[in-house]
Amino acid sequence: MRWLLILFLLPCRSLGQDVSVLMAKAAQLEAAFKEEKALPVYQQVLQLQPRNIPALCRCSDLNCRIGNREADQGKKIDYFKAGYRYAQSAYRLDSTNSEVNVVIAFSLARMALIQSGKEKVAAANEIKRFAEQAIRYDPTNFKAYHILGRWNYEVSNLNFIERTLARWFFGALPQASLAEAIRNYEKSRSLRPDFMLNYFELARAYRREGKKDKAIALLRHMETLRDGMYDDRMVRKEGRQLLEELTR
Repeated sequence: MRWLLILFLLPCRSLGQDVSVLMAKAAQLEAAFKEEKALPVYQQVLQLQPRNIPALCRCSDLNCRIGNREADQGKKIDYFKAGYRYAQSAYRLDSTNSEVNVVIAFSLARMALIQSGKEKVAAANEIKRFAEQAIRYDPTNFKAYHILGRWNYEVSNLNFIERTLARWFFGALPQASLAEAIRNYEKSRSLRPDFMLNYFELARAYRREGKKDKAIALLRHMETLRDGMYDDRMVRKEGRQLLEELTR
């Protein structure tokens, strides 16, 4: 009887080992900035374990990132839609998972780039809600604070006419402020001091607030950071351009 039990358990054990190997391989590819090669490996994981939440989250995130760099508009839209579908699948499995709430907020932000005015306003409300939920379920999630900071920055930057039109035709937007954007960016920085994109966005916020010296200091410190993901190379380039503007 014992050998029958061992024979029965072997496929499950082998499946778990396969998934672990694939997840490790995909993570290594991401660390080497090979996101387009990492994505199909995560998709292989989902073929074996369709309910694997970390793999669903990575597939959502990578589709959104790769799609944002895609020059072809049709392909860009396909990537964004795929990213949103993966996030939705993860949310249906566990709506209280902080990372799941982050990827659905992120994918909604990408989807908003290709949507109509009414859909953009609806997405703006949802992005804020999911980012706040991510923080509620994990107060140390630096990405959630960054998303909330970006949300406050963009919404607070709408002029009176834009906000009035949005309210008349699509419904009111929640209150947002530059001060709240900075507070959230700073919180993200305290939780993850090497998150390059956050330095760049925080510098932009301080520049808009009129605190040029703070913006310059952040951009100069950003230069000392190592690239943590593929997009950091472009963020570094944009940071240098902004620093040049501020130090002329």
